[in-house]
Amino acid sequence: MPTSASSSVALRDVSFTWPDGAVVLDGVTGAFGPARTGLIGANGAGKSTLLRLVAGLLTPTSGSIATAGSVAYLPQHVTTTPDTRIADLLGVGPAVDALRAIEDGSTDQHHFDAVGDDWDVEERAVAELAGLGLPTGLDRTVPTLSGGETMLVALTGIRLQRAGVALLDEPTNNLDEPTRERLYSLVDSWSGALVVVSHDRLLLDRTDATVELREHTLTTFGGPFSQYAAHLAHEQEVAQQVLATAKQDLRKQQRERIEAEVKISRSERKGYKDRENRKFMGVVFNERRNSAEKSQAGRRGIHDDRIARARAAVDAAGRAVRDDDQLKVVLPDPGVPARRRIVAVRSTDGRDHVLHGPERVGLTGPNGAGKTTLLQQTLPLAEVPVAFLPQAIVLDDDASVWETVRAVAPETDPGELRNRLARLLLRGEMLDRPNGSLSGGERLRVALASLVLAAPAPQLLVLDEPTNNLDLDGVGQLVGALAAYRGALLVVSHDRTFLEELELDVELQLEPGGVLTRVR
Repeated sequence: MPTSASSSVALRDVSFTWPDGAVVLDGVTGAFGPARTGLIGANGAGKSTLLRLVAGLLTPTSGSIATAGSVAYLPQHVTTTPDTRIADLLGVGPAVDALRAIEDGSTDQHHFDAVGDDWDVEERAVAELAGLGLPTGLDRTVPTLSGGETMLVALTGIRLQRAGVALLDEPTNNLDEPTRERLYSLVDSWSGALVVVSHDRLLLDRTDATVELREHTLTTFGGPFSQYAAHLAHEQEVAQQVLATAKQDLRKQQRERIEAEVKISRSERKGYKDRENRKFMGVVFNERRNSAEKSQAGRRGIHDDRIARARAAVDAAGRAVRDDDQLKVVLPDPGVPARRRIVAVRSTDGRDHVLHGPERVGLTGPNGAGKTTLLQQTLPLAEVPVAFLPQAIVLDDDASVWETVRAVAPETDPGELRNRLARLLLRGEMLDRPNGSLSGGERLRVALASLVLAAPAPQLLVLDEPTNNLDLDGVGQLVGALAAYRGALLVVSHDRTFLEELELDVELQLEPGGVLTRVR
């Protein structure tokens, strides 16, 4: 199936099912244009799977995918070894090595094949890195880079490939603000087709188009995410009004049908009231009776048709109204006294910050400053029950979801426990699935459930980059839950929008070397 002139990726009836029978995509049809596109959708909708299918890392169960040229793919987690060089992460290692061998006098044909027509590859790579303020030593090993530098180098490698289509899966996860700004600049200057899966609203607003994957359907909007969100909100408002009107009309038709039935019944009683009249009228009476019955049946049919049309209108209007399952995060109320000492966050310069009562503290700082390490050092110092949600969710992959949550709430009534898990969209067959089969967003929900249902209720909640595996709706639900939480909160996040929505009492910034500075 060739792509059209207006698309760089074309999908036709694409389905994908895992070997265990789990259906991820079913008959997906759509296209991505030759510009920057934000791909959004709920956790579990199949966004990452769709990218891997387009990249050729997975094969569709059915359907076809066509792309305009080669495809370059950057996964959420960049995998390297201790010996991986910057040149290797850029994807130019073989060409650079071959070019150097030729410069040293080699005439081996495989070196010339490795270089191809890319004789300036080393100069281009160094120039791209320098333009982003990244280390330019191509032989430097990747483990000497920060996490943010590693992501930017990998993204630079995607640009160097000059692929027809570039795919990025959550590229801003774990990036500090300066690194995010550099990534934003890369996206701003991107030429060619770029498809980005992200929950970062600032990144999504730098795209030219938004595509939503929902219920195995791709919906394309010609604008960035904020415009699409506004469009969708208006569309849903209109749909709700149409549904309300349709329901009102259905009630009206049902009421008129009842009123008509009452009138018909009265007419029938009146027509048969006088037995003597029926006896003497004979044929004339029968003819009139048959005519009346036909008339009454016609009136019933008219009302039945009206009700059927009204009910069909309600069904059609209802399909236009979104009724998606929503993640409902309800945190326990620990009722922490205002002056209760919670924990001291220790700075190397002796200026520790002590959390008191239900204080809300955000911890920020550049990549590599040691924020996660500081959290791990702080947890044992807590003077109250504490719950910790780490950046990397650690679960027993062999245990089921039910076994995992049941272990932290053994005294909770099983029925009540299932009801509370359902609010986190953990229900039905999913409860029997092993943790090892879950997606990132599903693993986060299991971890959240373990925090929410634990006894005793935590008086200090410590979160390390909690939005990394949540979709946009999930982030909103988490913000709402944290807003109502009456315990102490210590959260590490590079998501500036998320931090602002939390309405923090204090923001601390950790500088390299362990020095804490109060920003506000």
